[in-house]
Amino acid sequence: MATHNDTGKLGETLAQEYLVSQGFAIVATNWHRGKFEIDIIAYREGLIVFAEVKTRSHTDHGNPEEFVDNKKQRAYVRLADAYVTAHQRHEEVRFDIISVILSPDGHQIEHLENAFSPVELT
Repeated sequence: MATHNDTGKLGETLAQEYLVSQGFAIVATNWHRGKFEIDIIAYREGLIVFAEVKTRSHTDHGNPEEFVDNKKQRAYVRLADAYVTAHQRHEEVRFDIISVILSPDGHQIEHLENAFSPVELT
């Protein structure tokens, strides 16, 4: 497996552990339709969070969350709609970005709640 794939998988694992530590239950990981995928679907107290995880080993070219463009956001909204329809979910929905920066000394996680909304994308 390529190094960037290993980095991404590690970031997703760390993000899942973080969400669990914040009281979320992980409902699904890598849920996809077609060529698009939601990294983590989590649930807590009537709220479903669709989380995009971005992992980098440095920020020389920008922070990880800066790489979630409008196209990716639109795909997330479509996928979330497909998920809630297929699973007949009626809870509040939120779109988050979890930024993971890895370093030789460990890692740093930044959780951007309500990082985008469907209304912003119209």
